[in-house]
Amino acid sequence: MTSASHPARWWHRLEDGRLQCDVCPRDCKLQDGQRGFCFVRAREGEQLVLTTYGRSSGFCVDPIEKKPLNHFFPGSSVLSFGTAGCNLGCRFCQNWDISKVREADRLQDVASPDAIALAAKRLGAKSVAFTYNDPTIFAEYAMDVADACHAHGVQTVAVTAGSMHAEPRRALYEKIDAANVDLKAFTEDFYAKQTLSHLAPVLETLEYLAKETKVWLEVTTLLIPGLNDSEREVGELVDWCAAHLGPDVPLHFSAFHPDFKLRELPATPKATLVRARRQALKAGLRYVYTGNVHDAEGDATVCPSCGAVVIERDWYELRAYRLDSQGACAGCGTKVAGHFDAQPGRFGRRRVPVHV
Repeated sequence: MTSASHPARWWHRLEDGRLQCDVCPRDCKLQDGQRGFCFVRAREGEQLVLTTYGRSSGFCVDPIEKKPLNHFFPGSSVLSFGTAGCNLGCRFCQNWDISKVREADRLQDVASPDAIALAAKRLGAKSVAFTYNDPTIFAEYAMDVADACHAHGVQTVAVTAGSMHAEPRRALYEKIDAANVDLKAFTEDFYAKQTLSHLAPVLETLEYLAKETKVWLEVTTLLIPGLNDSEREVGELVDWCAAHLGPDVPLHFSAFHPDFKLRELPATPKATLVRARRQALKAGLRYVYTGNVHDAEGDATVCPSCGAVVIERDWYELRAYRLDSQGACAGCGTKVAGHFDAQPGRFGRRRVPVHV
């Protein structure tokens, strides 16, 4: 086993001698020396290992709203990090230089779980986020970091595409306090052609988190012109969210910017996000946001009863906060879904790279 390798938890041996990884629906079947699609789960001899345990592509303190999480301790800071690799193949990946990396020496930051938790505490971060690439593929590391964080009173956040098998999903999310799941589209054709994956496992993860866990859940859909932004598809997506996740799960519609393998497409017009938000509100969702564009109305959290703006935002910065210590509207007393402190954080829109 190499110095960066850590025994993988979910795999089994096939009759033909190959070892099958059981973390995600790809079910990669490996001969000795081979790596899975994610590139970081590999076969070494007679076992599977995680090759990036304890190594990161970098650490940064961000506003929690950047994950995006608008109902999880607003205004607080989060210590964010990722590793390398991904189990999806999104042609529009915004973090492709991390998720598609094929050289281990890109992972310059080495940090134990306890060091990360202590760094979050020292930096005043309310939580630690597994982000930039998907924690599904480094679940063993993420789980150990989560245990260390909880021992030091720090919350944990997963930013994920949600493509994961049931057993590792249960194990991981037992240790996660909040998650933002990318629902990248609402057709199998999009998932197959644009992400090299499937829609059904993502929907299963969303329903599992919403109905069977205490994880605070928010959902993000990146709207890409001509690929997943039609009024019909958005309508089907928001109807499904309302019926299967409930009206209190926040939904973020985010603007696409040309990147990676979809540079020929235009950026998403603000009007597309505004239309999608209106569709979602009409479908019964109570908390719907727009992202990657400047939109004061789409940034605001509104009381579902009296319609008052209870959290006013300017990008990632809070401008006004009208919730009491229980997260209830100061005007009418209606409880807003989420997790709130007696006073909001004031971290603002800064992004601060750090060493752990």
